Amino acid sequence: MKQDNPYAIQVTDLTVAYKEKPVLWDVDLEVPEGILMAIVGPNGAGKTTLIKAILGLIPLAAGQVLIQGAPYKERRQMVGYVPQRGSVDWDFPTTVIDVVMMGRYGALGWVKRPGKNERKAAYAALEKVGMSAFAERQISQLSGGQQQRVFLARALVQDSSIYIMDEPFQGVDAVTERAIIALLQELRTAGKTVVAVHHDLQTVPEYFDWVMLLNVRRVASGPVPEVFTDENLRLAYGGRVAFLREREATP
Repeated sequence: MKQDNPYAIQVTDLTVAYKEKPVLWDVDLEVPEGILMAIVGPNGAGKTTLIKAILGLIPLAAGQVLIQGAPYKERRQMVGYVPQRGSVDWDFPTTVIDVVMMGRYGALGWVKRPGKNERKAAYAALEKVGMSAFAERQISQLSGGQQQRVFLARALVQDSSIYIMDEPFQGVDAVTERAIIALLQELRTAGKTVVAVHHDLQTVPEYFDWVMLLNVRRVASGPVPEVFTDENLRLAYGGRVAFLREREATP
């Protein structure tokens, strides 16, 4: 059902501190529905912290986060999350299909066991990410790119309206990266909202239509043509972005 609130995500006056040192400071962000948005910034800018704050995974020192106009705990089933691949214990003894079916637990609850419908949905999600042939494989036997595809399938099977992803292209090969961005663009075309922490400045204009530049504070956010400028990049990264336009100009 379409919400009256035009924003998928609203962050207001958000501050997060570790041991009294602010990691995010007074951040405001409005994410319209149906866009594909990158969060970019230098190391230590607070990108992953922002994602975790939106998802209620860490305490806030100040501020508020709303998902389609309500607190996250009331909208949990509307949000699919893909964490950084490095944060997952890939040695855990489980199969690909079981990992993907975990994405249905939010809808089922922890008491009811997944059935035929859930397994069918899981196989359909694996098909979308090109991993159906690996359904019975142990996740520890997969390459980094294959593991990332499995996590995407787990998010897809939730059939969420908002997807939040922490570096979905990290450690994947070029073929997997193209497959992932095609999938994210397909989600956007279907009216979903996708927010992804991203580190490659070169591909922001090609992959995304909105961008947030973050360095503890919000530098700027909005449509890529308006926000992704030399001036804003220098504000976010200091003087370390001269290479960006130079590389773009190289044939």
